[in-house]
Amino acid sequence: MVRMKEIATAVGTLGCAVGIGFVMQNSESAAHRYGDASGKPKAAAAKNITSSSALLEVEAITLTSAEFEKDAEAPAEEPIVTQVAATQDELPDPVEPEAVIVPVCDMVAHARPVAAAMVNVTLEAACLPNERLTIHHNGMIFTQVTSGTGQLDITVPALSEDAVFIMAFSNGEGAVAQTAVEDLNDFNRVVVQWKGHSGFEIHAREFGAAYGEAGHIWQGAPGSVADAITGQGGFISRQGDMTSADPLLAEVYSFPTSAANRAGDVALSVEAQVNTANCGLEIEAQTMQVSSAGAIKTKNLTMSVPDCDAIGDFLVLNNLLQDLKVAAK
Repeated sequence: MVRMKEIATAVGTLGCAVGIGFVMQNSESAAHRYGDASGKPKAAAAKNITSSSALLEVEAITLTSAEFEKDAEAPAEEPIVTQVAATQDELPDPVEPEAVIVPVCDMVAHARPVAAAMVNVTLEAACLPNERLTIHHNGMIFTQVTSGTGQLDITVPALSEDAVFIMAFSNGEGAVAQTAVEDLNDFNRVVVQWKGHSGFEIHAREFGAAYGEAGHIWQGAPGSVADAITGQGGFISRQGDMTSADPLLAEVYSFPTSAANRAGDVALSVEAQVNTANCGLEIEAQTMQVSSAGAIKTKNLTMSVPDCDAIGDFLVLNNLLQDLKVAAK
């Protein structure tokens, strides 16, 4: 807008200048030609001012406020700024992950008494196949492994008339089974339990039997439940799965004190064979001796095993257990 005013001013100035020149030209010419108001011709000095000089003055004007050769530039348009209102919607609540629901493992455990003061313990845990579990019974502890279908079926020597068996898995799941064992008082029982492959064994030499003779009851000649029922002699049972990792094992010797056919002594000892798993190491064990009256005596054992050049030898602990004195029925 200012620029247009400048252009208009320049044009007006030019018009005035032309007009002035025109008036001056015509006034001088008239005076020269017609004379002034007195009727006399103008002096000769006035002849130096000609129309051409007046026109030169007009042509010498330089217009600085505008250049007509160029089109007037329009002002640059300001960039359009679009204002957008911020959304008023609230942010969605964070999505919490769904809780993982671990199915509860239904377990069914049973215990029932069988011959020779033994207990048949069964467990059904279909959701825990091939799983290691620990069984606790009146101080005796050993490990087992469920079958491919999550089942367990074992026979355990009872150590109390009110026999309770606690079965515990490493994930915290477990079950309890309980039964009454009425004929426990008819037996004396000896237990030795340990961890790993320490090689402990119970040796019972009944009525003066020497090693390797009839009446020498041990893992290599364990006797039978039938012999115990008929009063012929005792038997060995081993608890625990030796193939599991870091197994807890127990060995039990049972003798039918009340049904024995003859009187005499039963010499008891705990022995450990030197093998590749225990040579040169210190091994531990615990013994439990249960009398026919139900009393339990326990002892802890720690012993050093000779170096591996003694593999195959036996370490004999004669005084760890108390020998049995059997009276004839």
